Amino acid sequence: MAVPTIHSTGFHFRRILSHFPQDVTLAFAYGSGVLRQSGTPPSDIGNNMLDLVFSVDDPVTWHTMNIMQNRSHYSFMKYLGPKKITQLQKNYGAGVYYNTLVPCDGKMIKYGIVSTDTLIEDLLHWKTLYIAGRLHKPVKMLTQKENARLQTALISNLKSALTAAFLMLPESISEEDLYLQIAGLSYSGDFRMIVGEDKRKVLKIVKPNLPHFQKLYSNILQEYPQAVYKHQQSTVEVDKSPEGQFTQLMSLPKTLQQKITALVDPPGRNRDVEEILLQVAQDPDCGTVVQQAIFGIVKSSSLTQSAKGILTAGMKKSVWYSTKKMYKMLQSMRGASA
Repeated sequence: MAVPTIHSTGFHFRRILSHFPQDVTLAFAYGSGVLRQSGTPPSDIGNNMLDLVFSVDDPVTWHTMNIMQNRSHYSFMKYLGPKKITQLQKNYGAGVYYNTLVPCDGKMIKYGIVSTDTLIEDLLHWKTLYIAGRLHKPVKMLTQKENARLQTALISNLKSALTAAFLMLPESISEEDLYLQIAGLSYSGDFRMIVGEDKRKVLKIVKPNLPHFQKLYSNILQEYPQAVYKHQQSTVEVDKSPEGQFTQLMSLPKTLQQKITALVDPPGRNRDVEEILLQVAQDPDCGTVVQQAIFGIVKSSSLTQSAKGILTAGMKKSVWYSTKKMYKMLQSMRGASA
């Protein structure tokens, strides 16, 4: 099964990509710069900063070439060289190195570099849920090389998002409620949702983009063994029996299972994962436990990645970027209280 995507081979995106080293396995654009959000006129999309992610097989070589082509994109980190940049990228935060507030072809862009191995690990196991969480939502694919491992991981990530959402939702749900839950997974525990992000972000993402969410998930929903998808009515019936929930818990990504185990099993008991998940499946608060575990993954990675951002962006850009985020949050709070 191929992942349904919003492809863009538009001239403007090709122009932007031409400014970077071409050895990229996967490149996608995400966020308000490519997909309309509620309350934003379509004409305003072009004014928002464009968020990009480049997955590369060899980050040291890629950074070496990019520093030669785009030295001004980097903070003081460029003086430490591509090997140190790659070490910072891989070993801290969510395994992504961002250059932000970069003028490129008439647009302001922010782009992240992640190694393909790190990306696949996050998609399969939700180690940080950082890039995996962005790919729970519709994105614009700009380039994608043939890579069977990556393709399998992309599909696995979507299936995991459905499963986690089902465990947190009631038996009978609307399709919109399902996508709201999925879109909110990677924001659960993100401290930026308390300080700096638009309070209504999830709703604003899902409402105007329901057809894009349906394109991503409808085939997986139709084949999902513990759910009945009624496309015409836009509803889903989920198996909430202990047996159904146990099957779903057993198919969750490894890191999430470990977090659930740590929450439920007291230190020193050392029961196996299957035994603990069987207990959780029979618990009326099963969904709450899953939510707390996701909260723990996202909280850790969002804090460390944001701290790393001060180094990769530099102090001046970090202050500017944070100020803009705070302004958007205040605007959102005013709108909600109006």
